[in-house]
Amino acid sequence: MLKPLVEQLAVEYEGRVVVAELDVDANPITASKFGVLSIPSLILFQGGKPAERIVGYKPKAYLKQKIDAVL
Repeated sequence: MLKPLVEQLAVEYEGRVVVAELDVDANPITASKFGVLSIPSLILFQGGKPAERIVGYKPKAYLKQKIDAVL
């Protein structure tokens, strides 16, 4: 459910944000490094460091608010 929203946001914020997806099953060490305990989880980075963590489905307006705050 969240993936289509993230794809839309990637287009809307193109050139201002980088969107990446991590397969936690294939990359458990990376998931553990960033404390991913629930799926879906979004981590917004600023300056290469986690700035905001969003766990679970959230509406597009909420995600935009969080992205804008980090930008």
